[in-house]
Amino acid sequence: MEILAPAGAMEQLIAAVRSGANAVYLGTKNFNARRSAGNFDDAQLIEAVNYCHERSVKVHVTFNTLITDLELSDAAKQIEKIALSGADAAIIQDLAVFKLFREICPDLPLHASTQMSIHNLSGAKQLEDMGYSRVVLAREVSLTEIEKIRKSCDIELESFVHGALCMSVSGQCYLSAMLGGRSGNRGMCAQPCRLEFTNTSKRPYALSLKDMSYVQHIKALEQAGICSIKIEGRMKRPEYVAAAVTACKNALRGEKYDIDTLRAVFSRGGFTDGYLTSKIGESMFGIRDKGDVISSATVFKPLQELYRNETPLVGINMHLTATKNLSSLYIDDGEHSVYTQGPQPLPATGKPMDEEYAKRSLSKTGGTPYFLKEFTCDIEDGIFMPASALNKLRSTCLEQLSSLRMKNEGYKINPLPGIPKQERIRDIEPQMRLRFLSANQIVPGFDYTQYDAILPIDAINADPSLIGRFKNVYAEVDELVFALEEEALLKKLLSVKANGVRGAYCNNIGALKLIKEAGLEVHGGTGLNVLNSMAAKEFERLGLKSLTVSFEGLITDAKKLSCDIPRGVIAYGNLPVMLLRSCPNKKGFACPPSCNGRPLLKDRMGVDFPLICKNRRYSVLLNSVPVNISDKDLSGLDFVTLYFTNETSADCIKIIEDFKTGESPSGKFTRGLYYKKLQ
Repeated sequence: MEILAPAGAMEQLIAAVRSGANAVYLGTKNFNARRSAGNFDDAQLIEAVNYCHERSVKVHVTFNTLITDLELSDAAKQIEKIALSGADAAIIQDLAVFKLFREICPDLPLHASTQMSIHNLSGAKQLEDMGYSRVVLAREVSLTEIEKIRKSCDIELESFVHGALCMSVSGQCYLSAMLGGRSGNRGMCAQPCRLEFTNTSKRPYALSLKDMSYVQHIKALEQAGICSIKIEGRMKRPEYVAAAVTACKNALRGEKYDIDTLRAVFSRGGFTDGYLTSKIGESMFGIRDKGDVISSATVFKPLQELYRNETPLVGINMHLTATKNLSSLYIDDGEHSVYTQGPQPLPATGKPMDEEYAKRSLSKTGGTPYFLKEFTCDIEDGIFMPASALNKLRSTCLEQLSSLRMKNEGYKINPLPGIPKQERIRDIEPQMRLRFLSANQIVPGFDYTQYDAILPIDAINADPSLIGRFKNVYAEVDELVFALEEEALLKKLLSVKANGVRGAYCNNIGALKLIKEAGLEVHGGTGLNVLNSMAAKEFERLGLKSLTVSFEGLITDAKKLSCDIPRGVIAYGNLPVMLLRSCPNKKGFACPPSCNGRPLLKDRMGVDFPLICKNRRYSVLLNSVPVNISDKDLSGLDFVTLYFTNETSADCIKIIEDFKTGESPSGKFTRGLYYKKLQ
């Protein structure tokens, strides 16, 4: 099983390799989810790949951020440079990046980043069908769910085993973007979740999880079918990387690993394995305190010894030939072979050279990545070679071998593709869609027949008469549907179809596949994270009939999106800023008796953030105030969605009327990110 280590810069990369990582993942200066790390420019990327390949270590390059239409051209150029570097794989999020890689460098393996929120079998199979070679599973999945996914698909599965835990499912967190304009989906997360949020029980830091550590479960993960175990931490020190790699290496060998050092080098009040073991509760939460910081200072120096010197990682075979007229050395590593001739041996004046003497000199590979596996020789009697001559033979051969191992053939590169141009803003007025969290928000007697509606799938199945009240009804699929829940969802989809629903609304690529299997039209939500025309066209190719553009983009970019399906935005609503499998309002492992499923979290400024419980399976954290652009020019969009969550039925009617008349918003509201460019 591959140990995949983080490399925020060259020092961390060296620490990872020398400590025993089989692969490293790193980012270029742009388009990666850790833009605040040191990262690698074009020359450094080639240097890193050469260093790793010389030592039989693979390099996975992260390109796991969302991009805009205006960035597509630069993204294509960066992809070409990644391909030319000879890197072994790219880790990606945006379907536009997938499309560009496939067009520019079709042979480079593509891994689906954890930012793609793949947490079920349908998501893994969808990406397998598309041509991805690996899926980095969401950190929230359990061991049982991993086993379920592994049994029914062939795509490689990668799992995080150590490091920081985001509170939200990766790729579905918009808190940093909404609060400060720094998007996690664009590599600039400011980590506001680590600040003080208080739950209804007055427990502070209610959005800060302990770091994960599954090192004790590595053998179970291997048996479950995980092919690569990933260590989080491209922002961490090299000592952290060395400690984590060493612990994973020892655990894989069945040897004891030093959990105390691992905790000391970095933790937030200890570790948790709650998601993997399905023990999800209050014990998963923690912060990094003064004691954690003091502990780390005591272990840095000893950990530096783990990677101070070159580690011999590559086994080689040697054959020495020495006759009265010729000396030569042949070396191979099982894939490459080199040969060099040395000086003419001397007549022996004392003890002649024998196999033991020659092997002793030639096996001194210290300071190189090589170690001697097998030595053979043909030595003529009565000759001698000084150690300096043998050393020269060895060093010359190893230099040639390193050159061969670092030689980068790269990949076949196709010409840079044509980049779709943004459309002119069209002269159309948007239709209105109404998304209701509950059927109780639908007013008896109000005429909804001119509106499309997005309704909870369970509400439709409970009362199919709701369908006839609207122009069209789309059944909303939950944002998170884990592997053991997919069969039940498919039955629900078939039921709403039988009741007369033609389409369903989803926020995840796995749900997209399930909806298609049920024979329903697919309508995409903001959770698909579409910011550019190429991604929109890819989702259209996958079967989307309409698309709600990410609310992290500018409204003008949404209007100019180039695709052949209707596109729109959420124009009103408390936007979902986090999807949480570990409820921050839990007491122990249970819900507080007083919780009504709609608790409030309070930030350090006293601002309330609503939490929506989804049948005790997961929770949705909403922004503190609704986005409202009722008085803005929305022409050029095909539709706008009013996203109702905690509003009363009367509130809903008032907001609908405001949008019909262009009334300016009242009360507390935000314009969101539609008129403010993200970092």
